[in-house]
Amino acid sequence: MPQTIAFVDDDENILISTAIALEAEGFRVKTYTDGAIALKELLARPPDLAILDIKMPQMDGLEMLTRLRRHSNLPVILLTSKDQEFDELLGLKMGADDYIKKPFSLRLLIERIHTILRRQEAMRAPASEQSTSARIVRGELVLDTARHQCTWRGEPVVLTVTEFLILKALAERPGHVKSREQLMTTAYNDQVYVDDRTIDSHIKRMRRKFREVDPEFSGIETLYGVGYRYGIE
Repeated sequence: MPQTIAFVDDDENILISTAIALEAEGFRVKTYTDGAIALKELLARPPDLAILDIKMPQMDGLEMLTRLRRHSNLPVILLTSKDQEFDELLGLKMGADDYIKKPFSLRLLIERIHTILRRQEAMRAPASEQSTSARIVRGELVLDTARHQCTWRGEPVVLTVTEFLILKALAERPGHVKSREQLMTTAYNDQVYVDDRTIDSHIKRMRRKFREVDPEFSGIETLYGVGYRYGIE
């Protein structure tokens, strides 16, 4: 079965041209111009990935993402205008997996989609393929890399694919510092450019998620000017 991409944008010209390019790549594409209608569909019949334009009337991409994250961990790419840097950072804090600026290269967008979907598939290995190496246990933290599940003190912590990969990289070597560049390499391939602030936003969101479970959580440590590490619990 082809993977399904949901694309939400109020510009029908962009919807049509992008849908044609994605379908040529073998994806099934569902397009929407209304954010409220799209949100109902995404929750009722989740696609494999959603692309949301931030700037839309009635319900914009950020509001859609906020409501979506209350119920779903669906991978999301945000589309932003060049002058919407604040929205980019806010979107990452709210749980977007990536963002791309308009006007955008269709080839770049397709590459980012493939990157996120490959990571998602790797995290969903069947239970029959699991082994002891698929679980990382660091004190109260348990990462099941085959099922893309994270728990802290027995309570689930819902992470996006990108957040999970960053945390996994830190937890694999507790006490060792990972620079932002190393974490960017872990979470994104070389063909996708992100800057330091992207990693910082992911880290801040992860901390907030863990502190919703445990207000005293301090497992992810910042070494200013150097990077991050997972503290030995």
